Amino acid sequence: MKTVDISKQLARQIILNAQLLNDQSELKHGKEGLDQIFDQLGYIQIDTINVIERAHNHILWTRLPGYKNEMLHDYQAVDRKVFEYWGHAMSYLPMTDYRFFMPKMKRFEDPSHPWVLNMYKNGKDLLEAVMDRIRAEGPLSSKDFKRPDNQKGGTWWDWKPAKFALEYLFWRGDLMISERRNFQKVYDLTERVLPSDINTQLPDEKEVAEYLIKRALKAMGIANEKEINSFMQPNSARDSDFRTVHKKVLTRSIRELLEQKIITKVQIESNKSNNDYALTDTIDAYQNYDEIPKAVYFLSPFDNLIIQRDRLNRLFDFDYTIECYLPEPKRVYGYFVHPILFGDRLVGRIDPKADRKSKTFIINAVHFEDTFKPSKDILKKISSKLKAMAKFNNCNSIKIENIYPQKYHTSIVSLC
Repeated sequence: MKTVDISKQLARQIILNAQLLNDQSELKHGKEGLDQIFDQLGYIQIDTINVIERAHNHILWTRLPGYKNEMLHDYQAVDRKVFEYWGHAMSYLPMTDYRFFMPKMKRFEDPSHPWVLNMYKNGKDLLEAVMDRIRAEGPLSSKDFKRPDNQKGGTWWDWKPAKFALEYLFWRGDLMISERRNFQKVYDLTERVLPSDINTQLPDEKEVAEYLIKRALKAMGIANEKEINSFMQPNSARDSDFRTVHKKVLTRSIRELLEQKIITKVQIESNKSNNDYALTDTIDAYQNYDEIPKAVYFLSPFDNLIIQRDRLNRLFDFDYTIECYLPEPKRVYGYFVHPILFGDRLVGRIDPKADRKSKTFIINAVHFEDTFKPSKDILKKISSKLKAMAKFNNCNSIKIENIYPQKYHTSIVSLC
């Protein structure tokens, strides 16, 4: 089995091309563009934080010119092109991939994870009743089920029993998310949501492992085994119910795909301490890659490129932590910081917030990396992207609080 040596710069080009972050001109507009994105990336993570537009919408907007939030709603609720389920976390996934998540759904019939067992324990007495009601009345959300009179409201961990039942039935595959209304899940019977032409033949472990490897390498371009293992599933044995396939099966399948020459071993700058892999078709075409256009992107903390933080540091030399889960005194860069991608480098961070009442897009801080010295042209591109991002967040003006180094403050503020 041959090993291909490539430079880190070329590795980044391959990765950004796979991630559709190379100023793609080939992406179609509208829902055809969404088809291309989901086919290429494999999933889009859903997140609840809404200091600006939620992560899933931001990730799509970053890649698709003219993206509007209602496009994703229709793509799920009307076109039935995506479904929600556990991927890397809760995610939108291509409907055509549904069968590969059926083994995970089946695993929830006899769960071992404490969280899932708690969900089942608290909702088991209502499973049949919830199914009967949705079957009779049609799609329902948790708010359509009243809490028993003798129970008070509480924290997330104190869900009413019907919500436990809804989520457990969803995890088990009896229910699907038909749509989201004001971001609230609306559940319906799987047979009424899943298109009739979707393959529902249960795959074996080998099929699932090969699916995951190919999906991961198509989306990531280049990745090592640990990173493949973490693609669309947790990497911890503690979360076994949420895994797609066992690590041993994945390792065996990587070896088999290497022997079949479907994937190729790659060493980045002859680093023999870390074996990476790529689809052979990708490596065969790498000499045709052109220099990446010098475009600017602001990446959501949950963007597919940066969601694996160790990988980001390894391949892009960028140390990034999302700080919204830290107490404010421990934050270094801000609450919901977005890395700035320029060309094939991560050159800084912005901490944005949309003040929806005043329609002001607030940039709490811009931090450029010490090694980055932006020219006037680059500052103009960053300012232009800030204006586009403000517009996407339905804001009419931009307020920039701090820029580090401060010498760039006047230039960026004047351009915005």
